Order: sequence, then structure tokens, then C-alpha cells
Amino acid sequence: MTDEAVTSRKRQRGVLAFLRDLAIIIVVALLVSFLVKTFLIRSFYIPSGSMENTLQINDRIIVNELVPDVVDIQRGDVVVFTDPGGWLSGPLENPDEPWIVSAWDSFMSAVGLSVSDSNDHLIKRVIGLPGDHVTCCNTLGQMSVNGVPLNESYLLLPQGAQAVSATSFDVTVPEGSLWVMGDNRYNSKDSRYNGNTPGKGFVPIENVVGRAFVISWPVDRWQWLGDYPEIYEGIPDAAP
Repeated sequence: MTDEAVTSRKRQRGVLAFLRDLAIIIVVALLVSFLVKTFLIRSFYIPSGSMENTLQINDRIIVNELVPDVVDIQRGDVVVFTDPGGWLSGPLENPDEPWIVSAWDSFMSAVGLSVSDSNDHLIKRVIGLPGDHVTCCNTLGQMSVNGVPLNESYLLLPQGAQAVSATSFDVTVPEGSLWVMGDNRYNSKDSRYNGNTPGKGFVPIENVVGRAFVISWPVDRWQWLGDYPEIYEGIPDAAP
């Protein structure tokens, strides 16, 4: 065998080895991506202003899917959940966005970290856990949970608003459900305004996809999302 033939064969073997390694890398990457998407995190975009100023329209958030199956939901958590039925009148259109954002979404979707159905989900803040007695409003315009008034520093309220909600309510959260509300309190179709739906405004915990814990896009909005434990501390457990 000539030196040229030997060199050619080595080159072919090198190409085959490269293709084999590349195939292994792709398979492993897809498997890891599937596992991450299925069990750990997912990315969603924010299509409306119901959570302003905490979340802005077109923000991208990362959601921890270990909540609630592994990690318990806490009052104050910002959670993504599927429509319990009747909350969404129809799918929203994706707003115009920069090409780099569209490219990023396509990439995230391709590797399994984004979903094409963000518009089929909602995002709100958990106010009441199963058994909690949630009322609004006291003489100071505050909401209370199990008799403890909340000083909600994260709220966006219209100028001159005297209360944290335009409507009064007095509810006890059923077992296995949540009472959720938007931070943009006067512009959020949340638990208060879905009493005529099958779930009567409550969100089954089984509908929760996960807890939002970081804003990932745009870059100047990058930040961790807290659950404000100082606001909810001191609330007694729900009465049995």
C-alpha cells in the first residue's frame, strides 16, 4: 500500500471518528436538554402587563419546574400555570420584537428550554395557600391573609388609589388550590375576576408549571425574582 493510500485511509478514519463523536455529542445534548426541560427549568415570555412593574411586557423569565412537585409553593411566589379553564379568552399574538430576541427564542426552543405555547399559560403571584382566608380590603385599603394585613411593596397602583384592589372579596382557598393575583392590581384578570369559571377563580396546584426565579431577557432587566418573605412572615397557618 502506498503512502498516499495510507494517508487517505487515515483521513477517512479521522472524518468518521469526527462524525461519530459529533453524533454522540448531539444525542447527549438533546437528552440533557430534554431532561432539563422536563424536570428542571423552562423559559417563558411575558405577553401582558398584569405583573408590572415586577415583570414587563416581552420580559423572558426562567421557571423552576421543581416547584411544586419537589419544592413547596410559598405565599409571594410568582408562578406560571396552565389556564384552569375560562381565564383566557383566546391566544395572544406575539408582539413585534427585535430579531436577536426571535433568534434567541428559536434557539431556546430548539434545545428544549423554551415553549411555543407561552400564551396558553398565565403568571401571577401566590397570595393564598390551601385553607387560607383571604380578604380585602381593611380600613387602610390593605389585603389580609388569615387576619394579618399585608404591606405589599411590589404593587403597581394607579395614582390616587385608596385600596390595593378595586373590588372587595372574602374567600377561603379550597384544598389543593391557590388564590393568585397580579402585581398590577388594577389591570390584572386574576382570581378576583374569574369567579364564574369552572374553578371559581382558584388555581389547582396541579396546574402550576413552576416558580419564576429570574428575568433572563432583556439584558438590562436581568434580575432574580424574590417572593418577599418579609411581607408574608407572621401569617399563621390556615385553620384546620
